[in-house]
Amino acid sequence: MKKILTIQDISCMGKCSITVALPVISAMGVETVILPTAVLSTHTMFKNFTVKDLTDQLIPIVEHWKSEGVTFDAIYTGYLGSAEEIEITKKIFGMFKTDDTLIFIDPVMADNGKLYPAFDMEYAKLNAGLCGSADIIVPNITEAAFMTGMEYKTEYDEDYVKEMLDRLAKLGSKVVVLTGVSLSEGKTGVYGLDTRTGEHFIYQNDRVDAAFHGTGDIFASVAVGGLTRGLSMEKAFALAADYTAETIAVTKIDPKEPWYGVNFEQTIPTLVSRLAVDLAVD
Repeated sequence: MKKILTIQDISCMGKCSITVALPVISAMGVETVILPTAVLSTHTMFKNFTVKDLTDQLIPIVEHWKSEGVTFDAIYTGYLGSAEEIEITKKIFGMFKTDDTLIFIDPVMADNGKLYPAFDMEYAKLNAGLCGSADIIVPNITEAAFMTGMEYKTEYDEDYVKEMLDRLAKLGSKVVVLTGVSLSEGKTGVYGLDTRTGEHFIYQNDRVDAAFHGTGDIFASVAVGGLTRGLSMEKAFALAADYTAETIAVTKIDPKEPWYGVNFEQTIPTLVSRLAVDLAVD
């Protein structure tokens, strides 16, 4: 069985970060090893949440794994709460990366044109440096703007997207994928660049008129799970985009619509079925 290490926080309630990555990737038939950077009572959209920082535990944990001969087929990073955690993550890459290890980075730090409250431009610069260690990065347009120095736009054309991808490519990752790209009304999806071949790929699906916390974590988890199971990039990102959209749509029609996250538990059977079909075709 393939094995993924995911490095990010645990929000005990809220359907994001590790509480999404662990069940979703596991359902895709991949062992999921977690390295929690912090434990939060809820995600940060709740009021009065508690936080226990675990930065000082990260190196002792991975050193124990190393002593036990543990290896990983992929390492997937999400929300990293500090500059120190970024530096530790780089060390972890050095400890466990081989020629066959996929490094997949979701540089979680911003959305809707703004950095999250805990971060500043220095953090964005460090996160950009971390992305240089990756095989694949999946920033949204806001995060890409901060990492490349480009102007953030809500209305743009394909030339803007391609320029942003070219600038992201200069950070050093092999494949750069922009998420939340909308090039026509009512559509949204991903636009990627494989720097090894110079080829672009795009996948768009119908935009669901709703916004929920944690959907980026769902998208990234499905994408890295699909890639680790052997799907092509195009199929892995299409699966991730479709599953995320389906999960938002299912949540939106729930009469008890949870404001703090999506009902991904309901749609996991759909994910497993679609993955089986895609693997059979590939």
